[in-house]
Amino acid sequence: MSKILFVMTGVDFWTLADGTKHPTGFWAEEAVAPYEAFKAAGHEIVVATPGGVVPTVDQGSLAPEVNGGQEGADRVAAALGSLTEIRTPIRLEDVALDAYDAVFYPGGHGPMEDLAVDATSGRLLIDTLDSGKPLAVVCHAPAALLAATRADGANAFGGYRVAAFSNVEETQAGLADKAKWLLETRLVEAGVDVRTGEPWAPHVVVDRNLVTGQNPASSAPLAAEVLKKLA
Repeated sequence: MSKILFVMTGVDFWTLADGTKHPTGFWAEEAVAPYEAFKAAGHEIVVATPGGVVPTVDQGSLAPEVNGGQEGADRVAAALGSLTEIRTPIRLEDVALDAYDAVFYPGGHGPMEDLAVDATSGRLLIDTLDSGKPLAVVCHAPAALLAATRADGANAFGGYRVAAFSNVEETQAGLADKAKWLLETRLVEAGVDVRTGEPWAPHVVVDRNLVTGQNPASSAPLAAEVLKKLA
């Protein structure tokens, strides 16, 4: 049995370019699908957030239209209720990497607000990358990679092949023109080698111990890659 750390956003909003706060949090499928896969394989899950706040689910991620219909929405909502660890997160500031075998960051727009500028998260990402332990990040959670800068100012993920929510997907979702910045653009500016797949289709990229997924549909395939590394 391995112990897997879920690092999740601690905010329930994303500040847009005009200063308004767009309600968000974490995306349900991106937590549920890996959680179910890891639990089914017998692994233990611990959730950490900045300050230890209970993470908020993006209500939009529970809608039928993003879950293949009402039946899918009901299943995700029910599964979310079984994620008891989400209700008792530890403080990200208290995390000791030695206690975990893998680290996973689910997305949602929340990480664009807090984890993208969280130095504690940035250090954890660097330490996990350097440790060789599996590090998995999906959808908008690669925003957290922007805070992973080394002493010389370079991004620790510079040159790594990474999948992340694409500018095309953000545009199709209707939020690109409202955002302060776009994830794909900012990652490329940081020196990350972003590899985009078809919009909304599963797309996972593995580069050394780093496993990344482009969108919610990539969550389950991403979890499968992590389980391979833990085997």
